[in-house]
Amino acid sequence: MINSFYPVMCVDRPREVADFYIDHFAFTVTFEADWYVSLRREGTRAFELAVVDAAHPTVPEGYGLAVRGLLLNIEVPDVDAEWRRLVDGASLPVVLPIRSEGFGQRHFIVSDPAGVLVDVITEIEPAPEFASAFRA
Repeated sequence: MINSFYPVMCVDRPREVADFYIDHFAFTVTFEADWYVSLRREGTRAFELAVVDAAHPTVPEGYGLAVRGLLLNIEVPDVDAEWRRLVDGASLPVVLPIRSEGFGQRHFIVSDPAGVLVDVITEIEPAPEFASAFRA
């Protein structure tokens, strides 16, 4: 049985990265040390995310590398409103401008202070060539 599952990202500046998710995606701190911050976002469902200082001794030797190649998907009811809030309003760095995809997403991608990609998504009707790929 699994009681919980959440990503922990190794980063160089845990507080700065945590603040990004607090400020822009309404996460709150559930635990904080100078080397680790655990976050939670309450709602219809709860979501958790944590950041750890990549140089902290709790990270096994040889694995203390800052996160790279990670893409976090955040699904929202209205991606266009989020674009206005996060890009037009908060000036987050855009990696991929807002667009609609045939595979059933309207989305855009920004990056957090650690370089993690955050894909903000609203599901849309997929193009016919992708419709059969979806499962109930």
